[in-house]
Amino acid sequence: MGDDVASLLAGILAPHGPAVAAKAFSYTPGDYSVHFFLQLALIIATCRGVGWLGRTYLGQPQVVGEMIAGVILGPSLFGLVAPGLQAMVFPKETSSILYAGSQLGVSLYMFLVGLTLRLDHVQAKMRNAAMVSAAGLMAPFLIAIMITPALLRVPGLFTDGLGQAQATLFLGACIALTAFPMLARIINERGLADSPLGTLSLTAGAFDDAASWCVLAIVLALAGGGSAIAVVAIGGTILYAAFLLLFGRRLLAPLGRAVEARGAMSTTILAITLALFCLSAFIMDAIGVHGIFGGFILGVFMPRGLFAEELKAKVEPIAVVLLLPIFFTYSGLNTRFDVMNSLAFLTIALGLLIASIAAKFGACYLAARLSGEDRHTALGIGALMNSRGLMELIIVNIGIQKGIIQPALFSMLVLMAIVTTMMAGPLFELFYGRHARSIKHLNSVT
Repeated sequence: MGDDVASLLAGILAPHGPAVAAKAFSYTPGDYSVHFFLQLALIIATCRGVGWLGRTYLGQPQVVGEMIAGVILGPSLFGLVAPGLQAMVFPKETSSILYAGSQLGVSLYMFLVGLTLRLDHVQAKMRNAAMVSAAGLMAPFLIAIMITPALLRVPGLFTDGLGQAQATLFLGACIALTAFPMLARIINERGLADSPLGTLSLTAGAFDDAASWCVLAIVLALAGGGSAIAVVAIGGTILYAAFLLLFGRRLLAPLGRAVEARGAMSTTILAITLALFCLSAFIMDAIGVHGIFGGFILGVFMPRGLFAEELKAKVEPIAVVLLLPIFFTYSGLNTRFDVMNSLAFLTIALGLLIASIAAKFGACYLAARLSGEDRHTALGIGALMNSRGLMELIIVNIGIQKGIIQPALFSMLVLMAIVTTMMAGPLFELFYGRHARSIKHLNSVT
């Protein structure tokens, strides 16, 4: 038994990359350290600066500015204006360090999203939310079914040899995704958490994101190289989720009681919690899915109350200010808008953007109207559900890392994420905000 476990662990931790030819020079540990600290300083300064400009002059949330900052630091702008300097600051050899930091940042962020997920919203307005959610899933996947065969025939979008079913499921998940954390932030800032629009949007957004991530897990499993790997990934995910569903709250409850008894979170409880987070992310990565799933699902079953408040107070600033910008920059380093330099690619990018907006905004608006919501509320729901935000960047990064899509389609989907996220606030204000304030149903925009 012990030998079997050791053999399994050795297989998981063994190198999985291709053989690398000898080079004339190599980076020492000190070289990596020098680059990393310079990169981190530049990343933080750029993300905060662009985020401030976006908030001050465009009324956009910080996350939108950071998404754009990541693109600015990549080859699309920094590499275009000063290619030599950009290659010096962000050499390819250091990308693995940034990748590890980006995965820590985004997995920890999704852990906090899971921790703050309001499960009561799922029960409050179930019927209407189910209609909006179903429309927000069916229309994107229908669009994906219609356009994927044509996209597969265009070189440079999907990876060669990828099956039509996998490509369709992946593209459908990308279009169907909603920026749930941003949606929740807009609703809470405007005092709409307990309103019909807030409850319905949050519930539908949670459903859509959960379904999209489940589809992505299936795509990743199928893209792993065989039916056995797919069975391990899907079966392992189901077993792990079932274990946490049955025993998670009971096993994790002592952490909450310890914090309540002390009135604060000790460093020991913090260390145990972070170790459990890392272990959960490792489990999901090891079975062939992705660490963010492990972070998110563990967060859902963590204790609430003072425990959640203390954990957020201690971890969220570091996750959001220091670690998450690394993820945006890593995404930006993989984003090459210069590859969309042909009329064909520009047409595809524009068509994909229009189809995504029509599928999500249009379908959610119509479903909300059919479920009995008034026109302003339905338009507000459509505007919020259309935002992709950070969640889209996560899914497209997974797609390129796992060899599902190529840089051109990656860049098109990043563009779609940025545009639809920037649209959310202004459209929500235009369609719902002014009307709601006129009848005293909405707080002032902050």
